Amino acid sequence: MVEVQVIDTTELGNRSYIAHDGRVAVVVDPQRDLDRVEAALNSAGLSCGLVVETHIHNDYVTGGYELARRSGVPYVVSAAEQVSFDRYPVEDGDRLAVGCLSVEVVATPGHTDGHLSYVISDGDGPPAVFTGGSLLYGTVGRTDLVDPDRTEELTRTQYRSARRLAAELPDEAAVFPTHGFGSFCSSGPATVTATATIGEERTRNDALTEPDEDAFTARLIARLTAYPAYYAHMAPLNRQGPAAADLTPPRPVDAAELKSRIAAGAWVVDLRDRTAYAAGHLAGTVGIELGRQFATYLGWLLPWGEPVTLVGETAEQVADAQRQLARIGIDRPAGAAVGPVPGECHYPRVGFADLAGIGDGLLLDVRRDDERASGALPGSRHIPLHQLLDRLDELPSRRTLWVHCASGFRASVAASLLARAGHQVVLIDDDFGTAMTTRG
Repeated sequence: MVEVQVIDTTELGNRSYIAHDGRVAVVVDPQRDLDRVEAALNSAGLSCGLVVETHIHNDYVTGGYELARRSGVPYVVSAAEQVSFDRYPVEDGDRLAVGCLSVEVVATPGHTDGHLSYVISDGDGPPAVFTGGSLLYGTVGRTDLVDPDRTEELTRTQYRSARRLAAELPDEAAVFPTHGFGSFCSSGPATVTATATIGEERTRNDALTEPDEDAFTARLIARLTAYPAYYAHMAPLNRQGPAAADLTPPRPVDAAELKSRIAAGAWVVDLRDRTAYAAGHLAGTVGIELGRQFATYLGWLLPWGEPVTLVGETAEQVADAQRQLARIGIDRPAGAAVGPVPGECHYPRVGFADLAGIGDGLLLDVRRDDERASGALPGSRHIPLHQLLDRLDELPSRRTLWVHCASGFRASVAASLLARAGHQVVLIDDDFGTAMTTRG
């Protein structure tokens, strides 16, 4: 049986894989911070024999090109993809041998035009199939990233690709998708599970349980939501053959320079949790709590290519943020300030139960359109977080803005952006599930 080691990138909702025979490995869809992959190979006593990409990724910068270069092994990318680097081009039906492993290439377009899946076997036990953004756990990858005008066409293609895998592989085949663990590349909520087989997916995956292609297509398209703006920059970077991440510490920035940058309108991001930020922060900073969604929302909201300075309580906090940003192509922070943060500004942090005190304030909902459609508080105004910077002029300057989302994280980012723009804000740091009952 093929041995598979999973490398989670929980912050982006993706997985990379090391499939091996005990000596030689095939690395599938590696992230850009390759130290994790190389440490895993070394720890297991494995040599890298092949690096394969399921597709040109839209949600992160790949480490595949650099890993293959360092390892001196072929870099396998679909022959259908237009890239500016040397690769080992493959197409449907090709077979490769790596150590005791056989790698079969299966064309599974839909998520992207050149999307491939790889069926890896060792001749002893069921195969493993690495499905990238095609067949996910319980669902499939989204189909509107290549060209919105081609969404229906690619959705139908995705449906057929998923069903092809199910038809050609045995029930016992293990399924290993790259997306579906929180990535916006998923077309809908994925099944929460650590592993799955083709047989299990036949019973629960909507591309396999729905016999009507028209019905599947309509349902998938209807549930597609907004996705991060930085996705537009990922595929072009990946087609160039990106270098590994540079994770050397950014240049230190002292208090005087930090305030000078803020005064000049530079983007300065405070990494502390939203409770600490609300209680005290430097005026003009943006608070994006370091955690699973940090890079996704920083890359989504801030103007692409603008220098970013980080503010953290520790060097470790800054290093974590830098690693997350490198994965989406924000290579080098413009600098970092580490240590206690002066609390010259603050704003209230409340729950939905405190809405009785809103007075003449304005309740602002920053959830996505699909979330808003499922339920909203009476009298609230709606501007999705990812549209906020472009729609600031729609908000009254003399009313206090009470900001909410579904859990408090996005509302905290919105509150910081609004405070930076000069608004008086109140952060509603609460679960929206309690809001309706609170309002009676």
